[in-house]
Amino acid sequence: MGEVLSIRAERLLLWWRTRMGRETAMDYLDALAMALRPQGWRFVGYYRSEEFLVPLPLLWVYANGAEDIGVVVSVLATPGGTWAYHEAARGRRGYLYPCGDAIVAAAVIDDLLRQRMCTAALRGQRQEFLGR
Repeated sequence: MGEVLSIRAERLLLWWRTRMGRETAMDYLDALAMALRPQGWRFVGYYRSEEFLVPLPLLWVYANGAEDIGVVVSVLATPGGTWAYHEAARGRRGYLYPCGDAIVAAAVIDDLLRQRMCTAALRGQRQEFLGR
């Protein structure tokens, strides 16, 4: 019973740290955006909750001319007082990389987006081949 309570307490603490750490999340997302800029990705930050009605700061990263292929990144509190980049649509299951080294995190996101672009290109070629 004590373990279940401690797991619930840890989840509650992580939720609270994430909600209270908006400024920290925005700083990490800004660092990520600066690390992604030289690689040619475009991005839009959704930081103001009263304007965009999102509970967390988000960074949408996409390719120029391919807005339908991208990833929305959030920063969530993680155990041990640390923070990590996550794919926002997947929540905690969308873990990408720990915050602190934005250059490596940008490389991880770059690989993810390039893989998605290749998959989309192959899907388009397949549909052309099938006459759809």
